[in-house]
Amino acid sequence: MTIKVMVVDDHTVVRKGLIYFLETVEGLTVVGEAENGKEAMDKVKALQPDVVLMDLLMPVMDGIEATEKMLKQFPKIKVLVLSSFSEHDHVIPALQAGASGYQLKDIKPEQLAETIRAVYRGESKLHDKVTKYVLTRISNEASEEEKLVNSLTKREKEVLIEIAKGKSNKEIAADLEITEKTVKTHISNVFSKIEVHDRTQAALFAIKFKIAHF
Repeated sequence: MTIKVMVVDDHTVVRKGLIYFLETVEGLTVVGEAENGKEAMDKVKALQPDVVLMDLLMPVMDGIEATEKMLKQFPKIKVLVLSSFSEHDHVIPALQAGASGYQLKDIKPEQLAETIRAVYRGESKLHDKVTKYVLTRISNEASEEEKLVNSLTKREKEVLIEIAKGKSNKEIAADLEITEKTVKTHISNVFSKIEVHDRTQAALFAIKFKIAHF
């Protein structure tokens, strides 16, 4: 199966460089490009990409607004932010907008390709620098959500920790010495108990309430 990728970045050299590299990766194909969020929105319906590589700081419409609007209209699309910024003011809004991953532009090419594949599979992928920054910046004030933490069993917390590390179901099963089917059951229970809908939200929950430590 070929993963269709769209590249959105206002810097022509960066955008063309990404396209040149991605076209050399087996299993990936670039179906289109855009230099800002508005152009991306205008093209996305016709291009129907599986994964959108989204820059954040762009003219006309920035990446955060574009991500939010795009996912409202096309919820099956996965958005992977590729930015130069790891600051809280950029990371949190991007993830809240629905981005499935957040990587920095210093990522190695082969790691970027694997991240695209992982995001396409439904996994959450955050750059190590981003994860550590989010961990130190998210408030841990007491709230009703803490009651949700207490509803998790020991095993469910272990699975949630692995999710926060960005591991796949297969990797979690191997590390915890359980079957993938059991992992899926635990993940379903975790999502239901902490009231989240995807792995990115679950990972942020784990970090916010210090269930996962980095």
